[in-house]
Amino acid sequence: MTVQQVPERARVTGRSGLAVADVSVAYRRDELVVRGASFTVPRGDVVALLGPSGCGKSTLLRAIAGLEPLAGGSVSWDAADLARVPPHRREFGLVFQDGQLFSHRSVAENIAYGLRVKKWSKDAREARVTELLELVGLAGFGGRAVTELSGGQRQRVALARALAPSPRLLLLDEPLSALDRELRDRLALDLAELLRATDTTAVLVTHDEGEAETIARRVLRMREGRIVE
Repeated sequence: MTVQQVPERARVTGRSGLAVADVSVAYRRDELVVRGASFTVPRGDVVALLGPSGCGKSTLLRAIAGLEPLAGGSVSWDAADLARVPPHRREFGLVFQDGQLFSHRSVAENIAYGLRVKKWSKDAREARVTELLELVGLAGFGGRAVTELSGGQRQRVALARALAPSPRLLLLDEPLSALDRELRDRLALDLAELLRATDTTAVLVTHDEGEAETIARRVLRMREGRIVE
């Protein structure tokens, strides 16, 4: 997958981006799944939350997205608290392990979904879909059914769909874990290149250390609901 690099002069630095401050999440009142998590992700940076299954990393990601209520702490973007902002208004993109594509829609229709919601014109949608198919290495695949794609191709479509509306933050929850090792390693390199070239701000959840080191600029380890380093 070849992507066009964003010139260094076009990158904006010094913007605060995401701030997670002392966040706790509980499934029951007396059972904290995430305990006092704090970290920041400046705009254009990529951070990985690394840890074993059950350590709370996916729950923390869902809390950032607004899909889980906070038991304590705050999540903010550019110093604006998101407590009262519903998930669909946070302008965050999400990519999950299974992609969650619409099986009854074509590749292009899947990618254009968020653009339809935002009421982009037909010409603008088509141009954006074409651009993203090229970015993720699937040029010419727009008319195909997603059921005809391989696992790796489906995840590329899921990534393109999440990137289509230009989200201010991309949240990736074990996006490659369902793939075989060889394909996973190859897509990790492609994903790292794509995030850097498009200057995307992202948080990656993974249990794979090699994947975290390949994709992210900074790796935070989690254990038993806490960020330990």
